Amino acid sequence: MTGDAPALAVRGLSHAFGRTKVLDDVGFTLARGDFTVLLGLNGAGKTTLFALITGLYHSGAGSIAVFGYDIRRDASAALAALGVVFQQPTLDLDLTIEQNLFYHAALHGMARSEAAPRIAAELERVGLLDRRRERVRLLSGGQRRRVELARALVHDPALLLLDEPTVGLDIESRRFLIEHVHRLCAERGLAVLWATHLIDEADADSRVIVLQRGKILADGGVREVVAGTAAPDLKTAFDRLVRAA
Repeated sequence: MTGDAPALAVRGLSHAFGRTKVLDDVGFTLARGDFTVLLGLNGAGKTTLFALITGLYHSGAGSIAVFGYDIRRDASAALAALGVVFQQPTLDLDLTIEQNLFYHAALHGMARSEAAPRIAAELERVGLLDRRRERVRLLSGGQRRRVELARALVHDPALLLLDEPTVGLDIESRRFLIEHVHRLCAERGLAVLWATHLIDEADADSRVIVLQRGKILADGGVREVVAGTAAPDLKTAFDRLVRAA
């Protein structure tokens, strides 16, 4: 990681699929240890933005840097500092929990002897260590999300991206995931970009980036965004921003 570079710097980012522009001059930075909610309706461009940050796509315009490493020029260094929980499940259902995590660790060049204690520690944190030798298909949806979060952290990243991580989860699973990620920010100084369309996943202390039709409509603390729209709460502020877009 380079000097005092931000955890994530997105500048002038635009992207299109054919003639359809999905992102339009998007720019923001995340500081180390920040919990930032990327708030947008389905189709706002959140998943495309994540695909660009993780190098799955490359943009026609703009730049992305993770701790100072350009995602195009220094992809290996950038991705080494990045953990991701994608919107769509990506676990192998026929492997055990720990087999999924060991495979991830190997992709990051970690020896088994190095990976084993990290895997145990992350599974302990999400309450699944005693089930590590069970096949993933035996787990509930909430438990699978916990495994995906543990997997994203095995290689000790300093920036975590989560794309709609609570979709389809029950109330208890949602609460666990949100509280656990907030603890990671506080205890590890982990920077988090949490993409969601659910207003209540941004608490009063969160920073919020509102994305609609590929454009950033607001960027600031919840109180700042609410005050900027003269709204009584974040839900009303979000509705006003989206309607005006």
